[in-house]
Amino acid sequence: MKNWKKLIFVFIIALAALVASFVFGEPLIARLIVTIAGGLLALSMFIEMIKTLRSGSYGVDLLAITAIIATLTFGEYWAALIIILMLVGGESLEDYAAGRANRALTALLDKSPTIAHVQKEGHIEDVPLEEVAIGSKLLIKPMEVIPIDGKLLSEAVVLNEASVTGETKPNELLQGDEVMSGAVNGNSTIEIETLVLASDSQFQKIVQLVKAAEETPAQFVRLADRYAVPFTIIAYLIAAIAYFISGDPVRIAEVLVVASPCPLILAAPIAFVSGMSRTSQNGALVKNGTVIEKLAKAKGIFLDKTGTITEGKIEVDTLEPVGEVSTTELLQLVYSLERSSGHILAKAVSDYAQQKGMAVLPMDSLSEVAGLGVVGTIDNQEIKIGRKSFVNAPEGLNYETAFYVSRAGKYIGAITFTDTLRPEAKGTIKKLRQLGLSRIAMLTGDNETVAEKIASDVGISEIHAGLMPDEKLTFIKEAEERPIIMVGDGVNDAPALATADVGISIGVGSGTVASEAADIVLLQNDLSKVTQSIQISRDTMKIAKQAVMIGIVICIILMFIAAAGVIPAVIGALFQEVIDVISILYALRALRG
Repeated sequence: MKNWKKLIFVFIIALAALVASFVFGEPLIARLIVTIAGGLLALSMFIEMIKTLRSGSYGVDLLAITAIIATLTFGEYWAALIIILMLVGGESLEDYAAGRANRALTALLDKSPTIAHVQKEGHIEDVPLEEVAIGSKLLIKPMEVIPIDGKLLSEAVVLNEASVTGETKPNELLQGDEVMSGAVNGNSTIEIETLVLASDSQFQKIVQLVKAAEETPAQFVRLADRYAVPFTIIAYLIAAIAYFISGDPVRIAEVLVVASPCPLILAAPIAFVSGMSRTSQNGALVKNGTVIEKLAKAKGIFLDKTGTITEGKIEVDTLEPVGEVSTTELLQLVYSLERSSGHILAKAVSDYAQQKGMAVLPMDSLSEVAGLGVVGTIDNQEIKIGRKSFVNAPEGLNYETAFYVSRAGKYIGAITFTDTLRPEAKGTIKKLRQLGLSRIAMLTGDNETVAEKIASDVGISEIHAGLMPDEKLTFIKEAEERPIIMVGDGVNDAPALATADVGISIGVGSGTVASEAADIVLLQNDLSKVTQSIQISRDTMKIAKQAVMIGIVICIILMFIAAAGVIPAVIGALFQEVIDVISILYALRALRG
């Protein structure tokens, strides 16, 4: 039964008891009604407590059960009724608060499309997403959600990507640009060509992560249960002392009524769900509450280089012609031979040459030499592009990443490439130090020269280069700083992300394996979201603990007052309701910090 249905049922019981006692003058019937309802609730809580104990956990249910039984035993049935209302009402309030905190997450699910408008032989057909093939042409109507990642076929479009990336500024795209699923189309109808299956698209992966996050409870509840053990002992001791001094068994009920553990049950999970919601609103999806706790306590961080500290986009850096060859001539020769190649460096040259408006020279022949480069003939002269040894380049040359070029057997120059540093990378590393992380290190598969240059630019002193994916695990497993964070973007980082205490996947459109292995998925392609997530996690932990402690302290104060016989059981039950509301409202501060 849903908690709100339980609440309605309890209100009906309360109304029946009130009518029996004050309208018909039958207090015994009222007591019988409340006793039966209280007994059923206590029994259901006892069954849940047994299940909890069998799972290896322990909690605060025993104190709530004792409070109900004590009030019913000593004839304080109106107090028992208020406790029942408090417990069921608290659970209903928790459901409301959790729904309020989860609003940003469930918005993704509500907007998840189920069909696509596929163009087929001159007509449009609505097709279930799972049946849409790669390369299909889709029609996206105004204000519709892009269902699958694709390439824009229309001339231009303005998309709202806020639900996926959190970025409120509209994104302007041109023909040929990649279109992200989950983005909302503007006011014009557009066409896209799908690049992946629906199950592999960015938005569907995020939807699955949201579902996983919703289905995984905030594990900080266990920490609240640890508070419950001494709290329960204190409550029983105060009740026993009150009875020993006064000799009145009703004092036991009066003490236990105000010791009801609702603040412990409700405050912590509400704070964590709120913190997860706040993190998602700031561009990072956290999978469960345990991640929040680990991230808040993190002592060290490892970062991949390519695609994490850098943008992972290879671009032309310099043109290095030799002798009388001009930069334009060198670029034109390389562009003419490489423009149809799928090699990542060839694509970078092609993009650069097209930006320069470079023309293509006519070729007589073109062939590829596996692992070495390409050979072509232009104006009856053999052109070679590739490795240094392949083109007989001078021994003294040692560019980090380059195409070396020869014409008619003579070396004529090189085109060098670079991976662009993320503009926010340096500031992020500085902020990590300010947050007190004792170890900040780079783990990369690139060569040491490249790694040292990038690390120097952003301010990282500890570098481990030339690593295979499994070699990164050694550093993570042997790290003394715990919890340890790993930040990466690609499939090769997935093992490290899964092994670290907290794995963070960066980069919209990054490998889905990395996203699935990570504990946090950054929905914005922004490294600074790592530091934001750490700060939000720390705020959330602080608020969760404060909410629990506020409830405990007020309860203990009221227990001492009740032990003196100052607070009747009915009034104590009402006070307990106030404590619950205070704790829950304080926990909801984690939504904003």
